[in-house]
Amino acid sequence: MARVITFLTDFGLEDDFVGTCHGVMKRIAPEVEIIDITHGIAPQAVLQGALTLANTLPFMPEGVHLAVVDPGVGGSRRALALRDGHGRVYVGPDNGLLIPAAEKLGGIAEAHELANPEYALESVSRTFHGRDLFSPAAAHLALGVPLSELGPPIDPEALARLDIPQPDVGSTRIHSTVLSIDRFGNIGLNLDRSHLDKAGVVPGTRVELQAGPERYYAVAARTFADARPGDIILYEDAYRNISIAINGGNAAAMFGIKEGQDIRIHLDAF
Repeated sequence: MARVITFLTDFGLEDDFVGTCHGVMKRIAPEVEIIDITHGIAPQAVLQGALTLANTLPFMPEGVHLAVVDPGVGGSRRALALRDGHGRVYVGPDNGLLIPAAEKLGGIAEAHELANPEYALESVSRTFHGRDLFSPAAAHLALGVPLSELGPPIDPEALARLDIPQPDVGSTRIHSTVLSIDRFGNIGLNLDRSHLDKAGVVPGTRVELQAGPERYYAVAARTFADARPGDIILYEDAYRNISIAINGGNAAAMFGIKEGQDIRIHLDAF
């Protein structure tokens, strides 16, 4: 029986890329169910794709998880399939994209390079491995083809990994990095509740946020309802990461900030 395939890319929806990949998978595995997680990852934003995959897969059915954010397509990076400790199977480029999710869900049990032409399209483009290599592999895996049939094994320790920024938590300030910005302008930081607890920041604590030379007052809150319209809040988002928002506004636009930039949280401003 065909399994579920989840699908995440930076392809967007303006072009034919996503639909073509769907078609390839359905030709091989007509009964497979494809769940589109998102195709709105910023172009070539591997870290954003990796974090989104890691955040969302715990809410997805177990199956085959296809992810393609691949600025190295056509280069020396490997194409791979791997299985995590919970039995989920992943397909995508060996550029770190798959690793945070797999490590979150039991670790990497096995990995294989996609090297068997029997499980790719007859002609593999140098620039569209999502269609010609990754989609066929995902479809065959959804039909029950063993991972080992797709190519030789790879030592999990040899897989490419991403450099995920780590925060610096002190007694008077927290040095954090913007990891994501959603369509509402909410700013996701590389922080979780344990970092705020370490710094003594509890709901109701007032802090000062510094983005470049600009500073803004904010309050730690449990939910948007705890703040007045226009207030800046520091809160735990749906994936238990710490984010910044403006109640009824766009924090990223107000701060003029992008992924990868720093935000300092000053704890001694009051």
